[in-house]
Amino acid sequence: MNFLSKIPGPFLVFLGAICLSFGGLIVKSFEGATLWQILFWRQFFFIFIVSIFLIATYKKEIFNALYKSGIPGLFGGLVLGIGFSSYVFAMYNTTVANTNFIIQTQVIFLALFGYLFLKEKITKMTLASIIFAISGILLILGNSLSPGQMSGNIVAFIMPISFAVLILIVRKYPNVDMIPLQLIAGFIAMFIGYIASTKITISAHDLFLSFLAGFFQIGFGFILITIGARNTPSAMVGIIMLTEAVFGPLWAWLFVNENPHFSVLLGGSIIILAVFLQFYSLLVKEKKI
Repeated sequence: MNFLSKIPGPFLVFLGAICLSFGGLIVKSFEGATLWQILFWRQFFFIFIVSIFLIATYKKEIFNALYKSGIPGLFGGLVLGIGFSSYVFAMYNTTVANTNFIIQTQVIFLALFGYLFLKEKITKMTLASIIFAISGILLILGNSLSPGQMSGNIVAFIMPISFAVLILIVRKYPNVDMIPLQLIAGFIAMFIGYIASTKITISAHDLFLSFLAGFFQIGFGFILITIGARNTPSAMVGIIMLTEAVFGPLWAWLFVNENPHFSVLLGGSIIILAVFLQFYSLLVKEKKI
């Protein structure tokens, strides 16, 4: 797997974001599986690909790599596992566009958590981006008239919060390897799916979609982003990750005829604007422009 480290980091992050963008389309394409069955089998195949990667990378040192992640890795895996579970629940109970736009608020949560836990100052530009993001979120939530869609929107916020917590852990403990952490997250989410399901048997069609979701969509997606982010400025990673917010609703519109309400598109555009403001602030702070 060393050849991946030779590929430019931004390109790996871009490929990872493209992989993740198919999540909504895949979840919406299941025929009979419940959301908990989807979660179980998606994480089963995710664990499979991550295990292959770890064995190829660490060989006999795989358990040592898990041990070295320590308490930060265990906590990060727990948080990410809950995030994985919330993603499937949100995609199952609201639109792809709603979920993808809400996920982009991860940058705002990262700024807030950085202020609270890492004592990082919030600039005027960051404060403006938070206000814009809240406005966009209110527009999206205001369109959610049914209880089911509203619950999906609310749960969708767990994913950006979990991602922000994960990034804070990495910044606090820069020597923690993210790949073993993902294996822990996969087992936690699979366990949640198992205990919440009445049965785990699904059709061959849905099993194949679970394979695509676990092996390629989040498996390759998170591995590529993790490796690519090592050599890519954090501000650039966030901007590239907007690819997911753009392509996710596009795939759903093209292949499952999911047409977002105008207020969702408007709210999503405001959130993306808020994210760009935040990254502009970060770029100025790091004197990159």
